[in-house]
Amino acid sequence: MPATPPAAAKPRLVVIGNGMAGMRTVEELLKLAPDLYDITVFGAEPHGNYNRILLSPVLAGDKGIADIMLHTHEWYAQNGIRLHAGDPVVKIDRRRRIVYSASGKEVCYDRLLLATGSKPFIIPVPGHTLDGVIAFRDIQDVETMLEAARNHRHAVIIGGGLLGLEAANGLLRQGMTVTVVHVADSLMERQLDKPAAALLKKALEEKGLQFLLSADTAEIIGPDRVTAVRFKDGTEIPADLVVMTVGVRPNIELAKEAGLHCERAIVVDDTLQTYDPRIYAVGECVQHRKATFGLVAPIWDQAKVCGAHLAGAGHRRYVQQATATKLKVTGVDLYSAGDFIGGESSEDLVLRDPRRGIYKRLILKDRLLVGAVLYGDVKDGPWYFDLIQSKTDIAAMRKHLLFGQALCMQAA
Repeated sequence: MPATPPAAAKPRLVVIGNGMAGMRTVEELLKLAPDLYDITVFGAEPHGNYNRILLSPVLAGDKGIADIMLHTHEWYAQNGIRLHAGDPVVKIDRRRRIVYSASGKEVCYDRLLLATGSKPFIIPVPGHTLDGVIAFRDIQDVETMLEAARNHRHAVIIGGGLLGLEAANGLLRQGMTVTVVHVADSLMERQLDKPAAALLKKALEEKGLQFLLSADTAEIIGPDRVTAVRFKDGTEIPADLVVMTVGVRPNIELAKEAGLHCERAIVVDDTLQTYDPRIYAVGECVQHRKATFGLVAPIWDQAKVCGAHLAGAGHRRYVQQATATKLKVTGVDLYSAGDFIGGESSEDLVLRDPRRGIYKRLILKDRLLVGAVLYGDVKDGPWYFDLIQSKTDIAAMRKHLLFGQALCMQAA
């Protein structure tokens, strides 16, 4: 009787990056082909995969680290995945198809998934390497901020976007005196028009935050730990902690050193494949049709497409979709979508109710709704977004449009 041939070894999938994008892709793959690959994951942090979006509630004291974990170490074991946490990959040999980790591990791959994310941009002003100058990106940053709040008083947040305001709120809740420094003349200028930004600033000042707008940081001062921040006009404010939230850059050094085609980020096609057909990439490290990504919704779409192709069910294509921004900054609801700046050929419908803290601005052009900014009352945001997406003729409902979907349907 002939001997039974040995079972063929599974193809090896190595994932570089243990964050939300990479692990969501692995989840999508496991749904479609749970036993297809022998999977190894490398992560730079010593944890399982956690929800980075929920770091702000951890800083504010509303959640603990355990509350934001998406995949514990046990989950990887249960799914037969080898996790090397706290051991980032430092080199990819594409010719031999081997990755090398910081601790010296060498792992071969048949398919490689890059999910290296992005890294915070630190303004390279004098003093930016002092103790007490950090970004707001990971669990370690949150622990550093909580430690500073226990032992120091003055926090300066450089950057008045969403992340900066969340950091500011968290540190205020921890008992620090907090000043938000922003180079633009209004907060969250990418999501809000100036009237909405002014309402937000007023609401946050009432909570105890301080703001310096149109302020350009020149130097961070201190002998070893930061003691103050100096601006280009010569003024200074005290600082025991400086948190920079001025944006991120795609983390592409590993891919570039491996010879993959990169521009602003790792260039991928509609299947999330790089120029090397064995290597895929997802998340904040990728560039698709000239665009890069920072919001969760498009990254989840990428994960679904990439997971299907890795599973061999490759009929999907990634298509960029317009996205709306729904935000909750320290208890204030905000929503923006489309072109909320407008121009000469557009017109505005505006509702202001200062007593109730409500502001709505709709931008119309040629019988279409093209943009919306909502502050305080955002329940109709998704409906406005649908009108923008579907290019619905709104002429018949124009006089009721500001008052929302219910009144428009009633009047129809």
